[in-house]
Amino acid sequence: MIDSHCHLGSQKFAPEEIPEIIANARDHGITHMITLATAEDDIQKNLQLAQTYPEVSACLGIHPCDVHQTRDDFEHLLTPYLDDPKVAAIGETGLDYFHPAPEGWTEESYHARQRDFLRRHFQLAQAHGLNVVIHTRDKTGSASFDDALEIYREFHEKVRAVFHCFPGPYEQAEKVISLGGLISFTGIVTFKNAQQVQDTATACPPGSFMVETDSPYLSPVPHRGTRCEPAFTKFTGEKIAELRGLATEELSRETNETCCSFFRIS
Repeated sequence: MIDSHCHLGSQKFAPEEIPEIIANARDHGITHMITLATAEDDIQKNLQLAQTYPEVSACLGIHPCDVHQTRDDFEHLLTPYLDDPKVAAIGETGLDYFHPAPEGWTEESYHARQRDFLRRHFQLAQAHGLNVVIHTRDKTGSASFDDALEIYREFHEKVRAVFHCFPGPYEQAEKVISLGGLISFTGIVTFKNAQQVQDTATACPPGSFMVETDSPYLSPVPHRGTRCEPAFTKFTGEKIAELRGLATEELSRETNETCCSFFRIS
């Protein structure tokens, strides 16, 4: 199984732990990991991990919660690396209307900058033949999802997007899928109170979704409440297979094919 979204460059993972974390993932049947940069200061860290470990690929982007402290011409941070075969996609980017605007910014100006950055991530992806990994989060409602979907709509004929850590109903997932996009599920799908996400995971057609950890966050049952790591992908995959009435091996085959296509993994 492939972990389609993790953050091996996170400060929650000490550098000396990485060999053991990757070995543990191998031992749990995880054949590939996509690690995502989210800010200027972790681009090199994630690139180095991808270059060091054959089973790791990197995505490069600016997270919406970092747009206020990122240079206006952020493209210059990413462009030199986008033709590297170990760079799998653009991201993590997106819209975050959950966290409050930082000091010196209004909600309106902060969200406008996020939308501008997201649109330019898509432009960069289109120019380099890559796809885009999107984060959305709201306090209430679905404004960030709705706004991100409309921006994706501008580019969907040339670029695919995955809406990662998908929390919503199938009606939202269907809107992404109808544009040729994907969604991906984290350990949330294993939680007892996650009926909506479980229903979505059951309803999505084959080839329309991936499995991820978002580690070091959102550990699935039976590790809920602990630091997450790529090895735990198997528990999320097993739960989705159960929901869909599939053998885990069949779900792995389907989601791995989807990952390899989206992230240009050989």
